[in-house]
Amino acid sequence: MNDTKLYEQILGLQAPWSVQSVTLKRAEGIIEVEVVCAETVWGCPQCGQRMHRHDAQRRRWRHLDSCQFQTIVTAEVPRVKCPEHGTQTVQVPWAEPRSRFTVLFERLAIDLLRECSTAAACQHLRISWDEADGIKQRAIDRGLQRRQIGPLKRVCVDEKAVGWGHQYVTIVSQAEGDTTRVLALEDDRTEESLNRFWRTLTDEQRAGIETVAMDMWEPYRSATLRHVPAADGKIVYDRFHVSGHMNKAVDEVRRREHATLQAKDDPTLKGSRQLWLFGLENLPAKWAERFRTLRAVATQTARAWKVKEMLRSFWDCVDPAEATAYFKDWCRQAMATRLEPVQKVVRMLKTHWQHLRAYFLHRLSNAPAEGINSRIQHFIQRACGYRNRDRFKRDVLFHLGGLDLHPEIVQ
Repeated sequence: MNDTKLYEQILGLQAPWSVQSVTLKRAEGIIEVEVVCAETVWGCPQCGQRMHRHDAQRRRWRHLDSCQFQTIVTAEVPRVKCPEHGTQTVQVPWAEPRSRFTVLFERLAIDLLRECSTAAACQHLRISWDEADGIKQRAIDRGLQRRQIGPLKRVCVDEKAVGWGHQYVTIVSQAEGDTTRVLALEDDRTEESLNRFWRTLTDEQRAGIETVAMDMWEPYRSATLRHVPAADGKIVYDRFHVSGHMNKAVDEVRRREHATLQAKDDPTLKGSRQLWLFGLENLPAKWAERFRTLRAVATQTARAWKVKEMLRSFWDCVDPAEATAYFKDWCRQAMATRLEPVQKVVRMLKTHWQHLRAYFLHRLSNAPAEGINSRIQHFIQRACGYRNRDRFKRDVLFHLGGLDLHPEIVQ
């Protein structure tokens, strides 16, 4: 098989397209593949109306490397003059319209951009940052055009701090099985932020939602109650945020007791903050002896810690009935501590009991959303931050939106 036939197979060319010549430019590190076309009658790319070729435009495309050489495809691409749409360049089978790269090259570039930084992908592919970003932006546009959200059952809502100060975005994701994908990123964390997402769904999609996991942020709850039918029984408050409130109560009790002991020149609780936040099974062995001593001395903090550990076991209940009985007993013991920070958490959880109980019906937490937040933070660090909010959102959709990004290979 000679070079021209080989590259016809590599490029997947069929009549009327064929390879006329293959030229190795060793000094430049380039293999140039000249493609020609024998057809004279073409259809308008916009309307399909058949007409004779008007003229041709010479174009170049970067293709996958041949060994150590960059491969460049060149061709005189026919143009037609449509009465309705004006002069149009016909579609070539190896590249998308207005792209300077072949489909196969773009598919490789997209895979690399999803796995490493843009700078690293540029170095590997030997292209500029602007060229790599152009491939990425076309991929995002392609994926958004193809995306079909379809029926939604399990939705997670969380916020993510971005930029300096109290700047947030609301992140809505879909959790189905082991797969989580970002559906939307909305500015701020207000009720209107989530309203904007709910309004993009059809009535059938909103009615089909089975459960929505979120933290105890009232604007998110209000927006969900407004747009999702029967949302009272579908909202699940995230167990990890509940634990966070209890951890804060334990730490507040510790700080108050530490101030009391310090007034008596007793530094027992100094430097012990992290020990009280550990779960008992996660406590490092080297601190076990000290922690036993602390629990014997710091009686108030020890009582708060015991209640905190009991609340962790609450999530192991097997059904709503067992959870209800356990929660009532926990509330009784927590209130009996007579510790105001702990009692404050008890009163708050009683107010939101319906959404805590929903966990035992749907078994959904915000763990998938927290995993997405961790990955987003990795992207922010890898990019050394984002100055443009819109670019930040598009990057998240590129990596975590579950979009079909690759251009189609024309057979």
